[in-house]
Amino acid sequence: MTEQEIQQTLTGILKRIAPEEDPEDLQPDDDIRRTLGIDSFDTLQFIVAFSDHFGIDTPEEDYGKITTMRELVAYIRKAQGAGMQQ
Repeated sequence: MTEQEIQQTLTGILKRIAPEEDPEDLQPDDDIRRTLGIDSFDTLQFIVAFSDHFGIDTPEEDYGKITTMRELVAYIRKAQGAGMQQ
């Protein structure tokens, strides 16, 4: 899956989690939560949704590592690569 495909998928998930916001306006280094004004519950729903969709495990200690779209795409690509090597 390309970075663009991952980002499009994440944008779709964000639209479902926070339909009143426009995640397509997110810049790669924008803080997702702050820029979209989503609360901690919506953030947790987002993490669970993308983890399920991509079939990855996202431990709580990694939440702070994935605050921007750029970080999140890199995190997913790395997790998918690790899963493929097993």
